[in-house]
Amino acid sequence: GDMSGLIKVWRVESKEEVWSFEVGDLEWMEWHPQAHVLLAGTADGNSWMWKIPSGDCKTFQGPACPATCGRILPDGKRAVVGYEDGTMRIWDLKQGISLHVLKGRDGHQDPLTCVASNQDGSLIMTGSVDCHAKLVNSATGKVVCVFKMESTAPKAAAGEGEEAESNSVESLGFCNVMPLAAVGYLDGTLAIYDLSTQSLRHKCQHESGIVQLLWEESSAVVYTCSLDGAVRLWDARSGKMISEYRGHSAEILDFAVNKDASIVVTTSGDHQAKVFCVQRPDR
Repeated sequence: GDMSGLIKVWRVESKEEVWSFEVGDLEWMEWHPQAHVLLAGTADGNSWMWKIPSGDCKTFQGPACPATCGRILPDGKRAVVGYEDGTMRIWDLKQGISLHVLKGRDGHQDPLTCVASNQDGSLIMTGSVDCHAKLVNSATGKVVCVFKMESTAPKAAAGEGEEAESNSVESLGFCNVMPLAAVGYLDGTLAIYDLSTQSLRHKCQHESGIVQLLWEESSAVVYTCSLDGAVRLWDARSGKMISEYRGHSAEILDFAVNKDASIVVTTSGDHQAKVFCVQRPDR
């Protein structure tokens, strides 16, 4: 999908385009975990769902502000969508109705930046520019707890035309093998939270802002990529860095880890994508 809202779907083996569609400014898109169904959020507040390649379409009308992030829950029947006005909705994909709306005190004070769910979809976590990460019970729509991070950067008095130090939640995710969640912040903090005690377990400091984080499928290892162009692997049990991979001359914008956690693919502002072999015999 591109910035103007043109979406194309390709068949990988034959490299042929099988479907395309144009929406308004595109904010995010995601494949359904079990079906050839694509979900996308746009700047007008709508979320779109298409069957591919038939193109059967359904729209979910949000508030009149961008749908900034979204995720299909593991049951494949619901999706959670976050919006620029700080609200979050859990949608029933079949009925096209919103099951829960979190707004006001239950929502966020600033735009949502990211959303994730745990493996069975019982818990959702939302992150926002307001520096809060909220843990939500997906069945009841109730906020279970709020993780707040005070910015570690000293609040310098902003001079004329200068911005005060800003911080926000940029990425988050759940560990599959332990009751842990990771939250990455723009000020470079990676926070590991213990879900059973709802407390901060580790703070792993980066020199520059975290763009994206991902957990390994079957271990308590979390990967981060940051504005300094490096990929780092952290042991969430000890809070210690396992290894660091460099090679980009600009910030990393996004990355992916393959299923057996042997390869990381990164994309960067230096116009390059790189493949890192991260297989470690001792793990």
